[in-house]
Amino acid sequence: MRIPDVTDAELAALAAAGDGDAFGTLVERYAPAVRRVTRSLLRDPEDADDAAQEGLLSAWRHIGRYDPTRPFGPWLMRIALNAAQDLRRRRRVRETDPIPYDASSPGEGPDLATERILLRARLDRALSALPPRQRVAVVLFDAEGYSHAEVAEVLGIPEGTVRSDVFHGRRALRVHLAPASDEVT
Repeated sequence: MRIPDVTDAELAALAAAGDGDAFGTLVERYAPAVRRVTRSLLRDPEDADDAAQEGLLSAWRHIGRYDPTRPFGPWLMRIALNAAQDLRRRRRVRETDPIPYDASSPGEGPDLATERILLRARLDRALSALPPRQRVAVVLFDAEGYSHAEVAEVLGIPEGTVRSDVFHGRRALRVHLAPASDEVT
């Protein structure tokens, strides 16, 4: 069937009737152009060859839909181009960028977040062990940043008593938190 005088439309009609050799001749005529088109879209030679093969196979399956009054080449190229675009979409969905080994996350990692949560729980337990006035004095002074005088005003006690409560509260917290002071940096 290597007769150059046979038109694409005649070969397509024979292929639609089940003649595999006729379609093989069409493939011989158009496969290089199909590969060039798929490579121009995909750039990866292996992906382009896969898309070209898929396009030719799809054309074989749907040869009965070919309109012999129109040119065969553009019909086949459209099928091959669709196959290449489909492959490109599938690859893009699965495409990933490797994460460098030394890359760090922009935020706090799960290990630090866990340490922070555990430390917070231990600190809450240690604070709850303090007498209420010491606890409030330590929180207002150390955590909230109030001055001794302001804490004294809030609690309605002398400033010297606030200083004493903060001092004794901190010392008690150090005792309660001492076993973990080596674990958290």
